[in-house]
Amino acid sequence: MGTIMKPVISGSGPVELENGVLYSSASKYEKLIIDTDPGIDDSMAILMAFQTPEVDVIGLTTIFGNVLTEDATRNALLLCEIAGRPDIPVAQGSLEPLKAGIPRVADFVHGADGLGNTNLSPTQAKKIERNAAEFLVDKVSEYPGEVSILALGPLTNLALAIKRDSSFASKVKSIVVLGGAFFALGNVNPAAEANVYGDPEAADIVFTSGANITVVGINITTQCKFTDDDLKELRESKGKHTRILTDMCKFYRDWHVKSDGVYGIFLHDPVSFVALVRPDLFMYKKGVVRVETQGICIGHTLMDQGLKKWNSNNPWTGYSPVSVAWAVDVEEVVMYIKNQLMKP
Repeated sequence: MGTIMKPVISGSGPVELENGVLYSSASKYEKLIIDTDPGIDDSMAILMAFQTPEVDVIGLTTIFGNVLTEDATRNALLLCEIAGRPDIPVAQGSLEPLKAGIPRVADFVHGADGLGNTNLSPTQAKKIERNAAEFLVDKVSEYPGEVSILALGPLTNLALAIKRDSSFASKVKSIVVLGGAFFALGNVNPAAEANVYGDPEAADIVFTSGANITVVGINITTQCKFTDDDLKELRESKGKHTRILTDMCKFYRDWHVKSDGVYGIFLHDPVSFVALVRPDLFMYKKGVVRVETQGICIGHTLMDQGLKKWNSNNPWTGYSPVSVAWAVDVEEVVMYIKNQLMKP
């Protein structure tokens, strides 16, 4: 879509306008934990975060999704090494969804190693002793009101943190979630997006926790793409990490051609990072979001848009609303991602 008209807003966080649409302005500085399942587009978002001066990455927590959790931990440690940040703590998360069972893994999208079958040399770095939920609770308690979380995979670790500490939702500054497909088709099946589908019970717990949550669904992220020409420009640039990322993207791009007929790649995780640091490039609607946890529509996200006054209580009643990305300035977001990745 074209450029979105945005008012000048001071401060940070969403601001509601008279027509019910929300805008946000960027925060000045973020203490950030990235909950991640790297993953090719996760790798792009993580390396962007390390390249962004306004962001202080204080840890990575890992989860299954694009790969199994142990492989996500290996990849997160490797990305910290590639970025020259071996000091960043990496806490391993849950090995399975809340209701247990074998995690769904998207190796057909990201390769057996999660990094486009690049088979990079392993790092000698080690995960920390604390698990992801413990680390999340500890850091949010250490810096109440200062820590944001960028959640790029299934939300199991965040749900476990909420269960572990009843004050977690009130102490976290913000949570930006890549997940859901709002009034759009999913990417696992017509009803569901992969991250929410990976642990629908966890997603429902997080969305109804009362935390300050922004959700960026694939109805937004599939509008933002790198074409083959963009990938070529990236590879030929002097970007610090562009060669390794474009190596990863070869596998990812070929899957997009076979699956979606897209000659390029969707920028799911990088777009979600942009929503954290440049929320002014998005428009939002606000409402309670619930997740279907059974039946053929398991993993489906549905928001009450507040268009009707219900005459009786329903499963959306009594929960705090979240901000759902509704529109995006595609050109500006894609340019921001490209510029961040091409930094020397």
